[in-house]
Amino acid sequence: MLFEQYRDFIPDFDSFQQSLRKPLPVHLRINTLKAAPEQLVSRLNEKGALLEKSLPHDETLYRASGLEFPGNTVEYFMGHIHPQALTSCLVSLALHPTDGSLVLDLCAAPGGKTSHLAQLMGNAGLIVANELYGNRHIPLGNTLTRLGVLNAVVTAYQAQEFPLKQQFEFVVADVPCSGEGRFRKIREDFTYRETTEKILLPELQKKILLRAYELLQPGGKMIYATCTYNPAENEAVVAHLLHERNVTLFPLNIDLASEPGLTHWKNETYGEELERALRFYPHRVDSVGFFVAGIGKPC
Repeated sequence: MLFEQYRDFIPDFDSFQQSLRKPLPVHLRINTLKAAPEQLVSRLNEKGALLEKSLPHDETLYRASGLEFPGNTVEYFMGHIHPQALTSCLVSLALHPTDGSLVLDLCAAPGGKTSHLAQLMGNAGLIVANELYGNRHIPLGNTLTRLGVLNAVVTAYQAQEFPLKQQFEFVVADVPCSGEGRFRKIREDFTYRETTEKILLPELQKKILLRAYELLQPGGKMIYATCTYNPAENEAVVAHLLHERNVTLFPLNIDLASEPGLTHWKNETYGEELERALRFYPHRVDSVGFFVAGIGKPC
């Protein structure tokens, strides 16, 4: 079975397995920098798309049926909508920067979270969208331009070596990961392949998270996120930061089915604080599997 090694902590493991054999649904974020949600929902409904709210109290996130290729629509090219996994949107919602804030997105491409942050900030303040690889700057720039983002600048540093000249009120560390949460076995020849690079990821993630914390202002907030189930890339990385720095984990108020972070697994102990992190599984939310932890720096 897929991801059998996680059977002891993924609840209702048989349902989890079944969810991996279904294609990911289409989720849309309505871009309020360019469009009014109520009018846009009505317009898409007239075109035969059925939009259902993804979160009870959010007017911008929807599951779309009857809209198989949203990237081919006029609304997409006009920047009114952005196809984005529901769980990916939770990162910006959990951080929720205020208008006029100074924000760092350490691993920004392809720009979904950066543009969502700009939307929540009303295009005010400043977002530094960092992306090391030059070939990813084009899709990042295209996303920000299409969605009308005016308060972001793009930089190209290694995340773990981002310059320490400036501290930020809010930091997003949605780090490179093994991507287990994105895998769906919608064809029999689809197989999740373990790679040697996966073994090296936790050390890189720890370095990025330590640098992210150093870039955070006292009293600031940071989100650490991955789209993987692996505790070595999730709880173990956050536990390392807890051991190395004076850190608080703040509770995440997200109105979506989730499980608390693991406090231990196999022979590893991560600490009771990790219960404040959240795990999102595809059979609970019908989206990409995700891990999110809220990290604060004491004043």
